[in-house]
Amino acid sequence: MPLYENVFVARQDVATTQVETLTTQFADLVTGLGGQVTKKEYWGLRQLSFRMKKNRKGHYTLMNIDAPAAAVKELERTMSINEDIIRYITVRVDELEEGPSAMMRKSEGGERRGRGDRFGDRGDRGDRGDRGERPRFAREGGPAEGEGEAV
Repeated sequence: MPLYENVFVARQDVATTQVETLTTQFADLVTGLGGQVTKKEYWGLRQLSFRMKKNRKGHYTLMNIDAPAAAVKELERTMSINEDIIRYITVRVDELEEGPSAMMRKSEGGERRGRGDRFGDRGDRGDRGDRGERPRFAREGGPAEGEGEAV
């Protein structure tokens, strides 16, 4: 059977227990239609990039699904009807991840990267020679007194 990853976003005012109930209902739906849900991950209440249906946050959940296409079609239809679901996406994949997803690994690290880490380590800049003295300019755009002409 084909393999799928499904991520859905539930409204911010829905309780965490309700999100777990929704996840269980969706998993039961897939199981009832001849498939199986191999992994369920709750990613938590996260900030949305932009407002969706008057929500600024949402409960994110991932499900790895091994099911026929008809089961996935019915799952998406059910999600589109449900008023607690803001968005969903289902992607067909070649193989499912066994361990925790990238979102879970990211949150487990707990490390905050500094500005230097974001741009990568630039390493030794030995190929760049000394830049020497640079002319100083006054506010009007000309060279400061005693500094010579601008080049």
